[in-house]
Amino acid sequence: MTSLFEPIELGSIYAKNRILMAPLTRGRGTRDHVPTPIMAEYYAQRAGAGLIISEATGISREGLGWPYAPGLWSQEQVEAWKPITAAVHAKGGKIVAQLWHMGRMVHSSVTGQQPVSCSATKAPEALHTYDGKQAPEVARPLTKEDIARILNDYENAARNALQAGFDGVQIHAANGYLIDEFLRDGTNHRSDEYGGSPENRIRFLREVTERVIATIGAHKTSVRLSPNGDTVGCIDSHPEQVFVPAAKLLNDLDIAFLELREPGPNGTFGKTDQPKLHGPIREVFRKPLVLNQDYTREEAIETVATGVADAISFGRPFLANPDLVRRLEDNLPQNKDDIRTWYSQGAEGYTDYPLAR
Repeated sequence: MTSLFEPIELGSIYAKNRILMAPLTRGRGTRDHVPTPIMAEYYAQRAGAGLIISEATGISREGLGWPYAPGLWSQEQVEAWKPITAAVHAKGGKIVAQLWHMGRMVHSSVTGQQPVSCSATKAPEALHTYDGKQAPEVARPLTKEDIARILNDYENAARNALQAGFDGVQIHAANGYLIDEFLRDGTNHRSDEYGGSPENRIRFLREVTERVIATIGAHKTSVRLSPNGDTVGCIDSHPEQVFVPAAKLLNDLDIAFLELREPGPNGTFGKTDQPKLHGPIREVFRKPLVLNQDYTREEAIETVATGVADAISFGRPFLANPDLVRRLEDNLPQNKDDIRTWYSQGAEGYTDYPLAR
């Protein structure tokens, strides 16, 4: 049986164990979305993970509405990321950049632009801004010219990621952001070739993935999906009809690995009665499959040992436990994270969590 603590190849990445650090927005960049030096310490502390998936990182100013989150569209941002990736590599770790376009989940006070999406919808809840939470705005439906421009943004960000020293990228196609908005019939109301049938709704994901692959190679490209449930008002009436074909497409494109965020009915960070889809997705996606959301140590060990998945990504446990891999392997107690410091600036709740003794 396969052990959670043994190595795995994820495309071109040799991961020393099957415990991945899930993407975690932390808001420690500048107001202009440039990474800061403290981020090098934070990521290097967690280099024991088989692979670190970076916090969601904007591909453009249009697509990045989270205060103090980092981007990858400018040379200044690339240069600021270099010491961070170098710090991870110096500790023997691997790190990929998660590429992010937030779609309708941005506020114009942050981006200076009206939010965009596949259709003229708006988020169901207030959005983070530099002036506190503000009411969402109706998104402008993307034209085909807009889509072509955004594909160029993904290409630019993927190229910049490798220049910045990342070992690859993950395309963020989950959690109610732009690609996810295209995938689900609850948010995609288009009548052109990007809307209607599942095949059409998958088109934008396919085009983004193909563009990134053409830029950096399939062996350095991965994708994150959230196939079940409602995330910030983004839901599909028959998720198996769109996400299983999407996974088959990604398998045929030969991406390095696929990560699924799947909440359950008792989820601690989102919950749903829509069934998890990793079973049918596993049947069509033959490359490494990574599962995420509320896995205990015992569940993670069993899930990998039985072949249900090839690796498990942990999010919030990595916030408070930079040495999470050691704690899991030796079955040591874990620190509790402090929600007050998730998105604050500075070291508190970021780089000051103690190691296990």
